[in-house]
Amino acid sequence: MLNSVRLSVALAAILVCFIFQSFESKKNILPVDHAGHTPAYKLVIKKSTYEMKLYDEEGWYSTYPVVFGNKKQDDKKMEGDRLTPEGNFKIVGKTLHGKWGKFLLLDYPTKESYERFKERKAKGEIPQKATIGGGIGIHGTRPNEEWVIDKFVNWTSGCISVRYSDMDELYDMLPIGTEVIIEK
Repeated sequence: MLNSVRLSVALAAILVCFIFQSFESKKNILPVDHAGHTPAYKLVIKKSTYEMKLYDEEGWYSTYPVVFGNKKQDDKKMEGDRLTPEGNFKIVGKTLHGKWGKFLLLDYPTKESYERFKERKAKGEIPQKATIGGGIGIHGTRPNEEWVIDKFVNWTSGCISVRYSDMDELYDMLPIGTEVIIEK
């Protein structure tokens, strides 16, 4: 009797380990629906609330705290102002950065970004020699500095920063082409 109880417990433990291991190995694979396509995602970043909301085809999926470059929540005007641009963007690349790891490159500057930039130059809001900049994306903090997110420390050069650990999930989940909306 004792041996069959031990055998049952051992088999149950093996089954639980197998299920858990199966789940863990699938978590980094992009989900595929019944038609065989990757579901669409959308990110909405609200600078005023320091939040990035992730939506999937069924609606709201998750919210991540974020920080930016400059405490001023204005739209990016020119290269070097450390402001985060506002508008509609797409993820156009994925890369690894030496300091903060995984990086989702946005298609900034867009046609609309250039139009606003030219208007600001024409109005004298920015110097005539100013350039628009680029290289804006979403990335994590440095590995041991996730606290900057919790304390709302704006430290980037204009990018959107999430916790280093959150970036692992986002990088694996979001395909190139994902829509990103950045609002005041």
